Amino acid sequence: MIYLVDGSVKTIPSPHYQLATIDDVVKYCENKEILGVDTETEGFDFTCKKMIMFQIGDNEDQFVIDTRIVSIEPLRNLLENKRITKIFHNAKFDYKFIKRWSNISCEGIYDTFLTERVLNCGKDKYGYGLKDVCKRYLNVDLNKDVRNQFIGLTGQPFKNDQIVYGAKDVEYLIKIRTHQLPLIDKYKLHNVVKLENEVVSAFADIEYNGLELDVEQWSKLEALNTDNANKLEKDLDTMIRNDHRVKHFVSKYVQTDMFTPIEEIRDIDIKWTSPKQVLEVFQCLVPSLDNVNGKQMYKYRFKFPLIDKYVKYKEAMKLCTSYGDAFFKNLAADNKIHTNFHQILDTGRVSSSKPNMQQIPADNMYRNCFTAPDGWSFVSSDYSSQELNVIAFGSKDPVWLKALEQEQDLHSTCAELVYGEEWINVAEDNCLYMSKKQKCNCPSHKKLRTNVKTINFGLAYGMGPNKLSDTLNISLDAAKELIEKYFQAFPSIKGFLDKLGNFGKKFGYIKTFPPYNRKRWFSNWYPKIWNNKSSMMELGSIERASKNTPIQGASADMTKKALVLMREYTKGFDNSPVKIVMTVHDQIDTICRNDYLHIWKSDMKDLMEVAANEVVTNGLLKAEVTVSNCWEK
Repeated sequence: MIYLVDGSVKTIPSPHYQLATIDDVVKYCENKEILGVDTETEGFDFTCKKMIMFQIGDNEDQFVIDTRIVSIEPLRNLLENKRITKIFHNAKFDYKFIKRWSNISCEGIYDTFLTERVLNCGKDKYGYGLKDVCKRYLNVDLNKDVRNQFIGLTGQPFKNDQIVYGAKDVEYLIKIRTHQLPLIDKYKLHNVVKLENEVVSAFADIEYNGLELDVEQWSKLEALNTDNANKLEKDLDTMIRNDHRVKHFVSKYVQTDMFTPIEEIRDIDIKWTSPKQVLEVFQCLVPSLDNVNGKQMYKYRFKFPLIDKYVKYKEAMKLCTSYGDAFFKNLAADNKIHTNFHQILDTGRVSSSKPNMQQIPADNMYRNCFTAPDGWSFVSSDYSSQELNVIAFGSKDPVWLKALEQEQDLHSTCAELVYGEEWINVAEDNCLYMSKKQKCNCPSHKKLRTNVKTINFGLAYGMGPNKLSDTLNISLDAAKELIEKYFQAFPSIKGFLDKLGNFGKKFGYIKTFPPYNRKRWFSNWYPKIWNNKSSMMELGSIERASKNTPIQGASADMTKKALVLMREYTKGFDNSPVKIVMTVHDQIDTICRNDYLHIWKSDMKDLMEVAANEVVTNGLLKAEVTVSNCWEK
């Protein structure tokens, strides 16, 4: 049965629904173990658009509450009770609106959207929206046109179809979960489903809290980037004029007018923002070139100064377009940046958009524009060599484990084994590595260390000789030789990676380490692919993904667990002195009231390491904590 709660004595019951009060909702729901929950809003920005409908119930009865008239405050206890499972679809969206307009933090969340992503991680062209999931499990076609009717809705009474639509969403959520539970059992995904459903509240809080932006300082950076891009464009023009191979792109006839300053008139027939035109220029240098994408440009930038300058120009233009005026469009009504997290990528890692905070330039010029409120400080923690620790733990390589245990410089330790006598012979008298096993930046050691460091970190991303060749600016043969020497020095790491790669090719999926055992399916896999010579490219991509997914996925799992622990920690306060405001890969960023800094610095480090030890159980993975008045890398 559907019930409408609108607080009105004038509303006439309909064949589609009956009338109820908010007290009726409480009485019905307070003893339930599982409830479906949904909202309808007048827009998508929770900072300024209101929640206008709140739906709650189970398979039998659903309550549609007109929140323009009726407060859901009486539902606080059951919504904040972890023992009652609340089923959402895309819980972050509803969570933020409920918290913004009712000051209620929902607990005990089960998100059918996230669960579906866990169950089908890696599958191409797989819909996860409520419409897709309802069709897949229930053979129900949702009319999403009704959903659009809520946008911009103000004081008009709800129509019958809107009330029924809102109620059915709740009913469907209960049924979807019933279909998902046997699949969770079948694939043994209980732990990772639990993790993702627990951490969604942390991500929702991060989005809700937002980051304060120093608009004035950001605008100054924008102006500097624009000036830099303009200068690089002029440099490119000059290089065209001075290079006989491309000088024919200089126009012989330059049209002028009385309104344009002479210094702004270009005599170059190239628009540097046009890939097609730029390709024509660079084909004069590299006839075989077929595009000007990042990979191709990186390959040739060290050989041709013009291409190197163009790469720098593209980088500058990207900063202008991504972090210029367009960035200010992401400022919400509360003058904060509220990013949107995509909680589960194929590897289990996280991305964000609107804006992409994961790709904010690494230099602190940009990050420092995000500031803490008066009386508060940023407290950030990240793992020390997180992915390297995961590789060491998974491979059980004795050299890596010893280096990490004794806090030696791992990259130098590896370089010594890879290069042998060459490493020893080039050591300077004051070499820190040779005396204390510490990082040494003497010129010869620095170069060799960088080469091996590139391989070490590349292991987590499936780096092959082609990528290594481009990155280090060495020949392909030299890259192949270096990789071969590397794996000769570390056979246990090669064996570990080969085992992962072969597993994925054989079974069509790969999983992360216990206790989460996250699965990634390969859509391009089929039972006979292993013996099919025509499928070498597909096998290659499966092999690379099978090697890097457990490493990246295990890293993501422990970071998410740390977020769960931190959110649970902050809930222990009525007015918490700590708020989680951002996470980027293995780094978690909080703001902390200054009078609580001395406690939180220690507690944050402990929580990070407790989470790490669930995956890397040898206790070697440590966390570092920094304090600042702004967001730093």
